[in-house]
Amino acid sequence: MLERFLPMLKDLAPDLREAFLQKLRVRWTHTSTALEGNTLNEGEVLGVLQYGLTIAGKPLAHHNEVLGHSRAIELLYRIMSESRPLVEADMHALHTAVQTSVEVDYLKPVGAWKCEPNSTLAKQGGRTVINDTYAAPEHVPALMKEWLAGFERCRRDAGVSAIEAYAWSHATFVRIHPYADGNGRLARLIANLAVIEKGSLPILVPAEDRLAYIESLAAWQLASGLMKPGGDLAGDKASFQAFETLCKHWQSASAAMLDEVVALQRKRG
Repeated sequence: MLERFLPMLKDLAPDLREAFLQKLRVRWTHTSTALEGNTLNEGEVLGVLQYGLTIAGKPLAHHNEVLGHSRAIELLYRIMSESRPLVEADMHALHTAVQTSVEVDYLKPVGAWKCEPNSTLAKQGGRTVINDTYAAPEHVPALMKEWLAGFERCRRDAGVSAIEAYAWSHATFVRIHPYADGNGRLARLIANLAVIEKGSLPILVPAEDRLAYIESLAAWQLASGLMKPGGDLAGDKASFQAFETLCKHWQSASAAMLDEVVALQRKRG
């Protein structure tokens, strides 16, 4: 299905194309879950997804996280194949896929907008500060309606590059922080929907860049202030550009993966 949006895949032999897509799913799942503290390495993620292995000494919750993320990728591909606007129900279905905890907490609903404020700690000028800029629960429905409209504009406008679409979709989503948990994983999934449809491979944030990634988003959120309906979702322009620059750096990782597969095909002669 991805060949429809990624013509570079059509030139690969069928077996190499399938192997590349499997590797992409493994690395996408590994990088995104590792950013949230998942302890499975990339080889172990492959074992869980490809062979159904249970990795000794690793939490069951971490196994479930990678399985849930992989299911969410499949759901994302299905949404893309239907060539229709992304809607609220899709967001909730993707959230349900990535939130695999068996614990039931009515204050942390799965597949529904948050019902309590959520804040995090951030570093600013060498000090630890509270990042309390996320949207209030009562503002989330209106803000997500704005976000979905903005996402569709980014997605459909040929004048918006894959990098621009990813940076805007990712950053503004986590600035709203519409769910009690899982916002980062969901942002990295959905933002790549637009990237793929624009003919680029997914942008994957490597785990080794976790600190730069977190600090860049937090600096922008703090500079932009409290998220409220009717405001500019993109917030502070200077610090947003800093995050976009990081996204350009990360874009090369998937291209390098494809280059490896192309090199294998050339060796076949």
